[in-house]
Amino acid sequence: MQRRNFLIETSHASLGFSLAQAAMNQRINEANKLVTQLEKLLPALMQEAAVPGLSIALVQNGKLFWHKGFGIKDSASKEPVDNDTVFEAASVSKTVFAYAAMKLCEKGIIGIDTPLTEYTPKPFLTGDARLKRITARHVLSHTAGFQDFRSRREPLKIHFTPGEKYMYSGEGYCYLQSVVSQLTGRENPSHCSQYEGGLEVCATDIDTYLKRNLLAPFAMNASGYVWNDSFAKHAARPHDGTGKPLTKAKPTATDAARYAAVGGLHTTPSDYAKFLVEILAPKKSDAFRLEKKSLQEMLRPQIKLAEGEKVDGAEAWGLGWGI
Repeated sequence: MQRRNFLIETSHASLGFSLAQAAMNQRINEANKLVTQLEKLLPALMQEAAVPGLSIALVQNGKLFWHKGFGIKDSASKEPVDNDTVFEAASVSKTVFAYAAMKLCEKGIIGIDTPLTEYTPKPFLTGDARLKRITARHVLSHTAGFQDFRSRREPLKIHFTPGEKYMYSGEGYCYLQSVVSQLTGRENPSHCSQYEGGLEVCATDIDTYLKRNLLAPFAMNASGYVWNDSFAKHAARPHDGTGKPLTKAKPTATDAARYAAVGGLHTTPSDYAKFLVEILAPKKSDAFRLEKKSLQEMLRPQIKLAEGEKVDGAEAWGLGWGI
């Protein structure tokens, strides 16, 4: 009986392994077919949309499966896009910063539901008592009440009671970034610039902080926020809607102090895929990686979006993520 049970259990295990292996092989075959389709389709779509160059990466089973550059990174020099070409991540910079902010919450440096005014003597806005209600949770879920960006025509203000509803806000992320910089780094008052609405921002070491606490531990070695020699060699040049080359901005430390969390990340698709793998197939929590509970909280819907607010199919917003 023992031998029979052993054989039965062994056969079950072997069958399970075979089915799992077959399913994995099927997924790999489907991914290979997708790669073949993309290699045929993308050049035609690029030509139709006047996109000079792009780079793409696919993640499969928690690993970087495939990556490739198409076209040129500069229509003037005709330099080709390759796997080292650096692009501006724009608003998906927010998810990277949100992850780093959540780690600070885990460490008790910031409380996810503690008003941010408790951490800084420098108010982000004056004349509105509702500022004392705004927390990291509000900022990361776009429920702080700030507009996207201030201007001289529309000065910064809180449009509703924090937490009441959704309003996409780069200003909120700027606010949380300024608090993080005050708690973890330093400001250089002799190196300042003016931004939207005449706002003066002084340089901080946020680039160094995010490199040390997220980019480097995740092996995102081509990524950063301040212009450097590597960016000068590998960065793609911006182009307008007709494919005409534009001047490439070279972000400074003051630019990073204003925009790092909002949209200042420069990265490659392969580097960004490494970050996504940490979300899709997370490694064990350590000094840089989130605990399972924190990761689940990031990906849990915090606020439901109204019909007119839906962005790229998102129906709700988590902490840094459209859900």
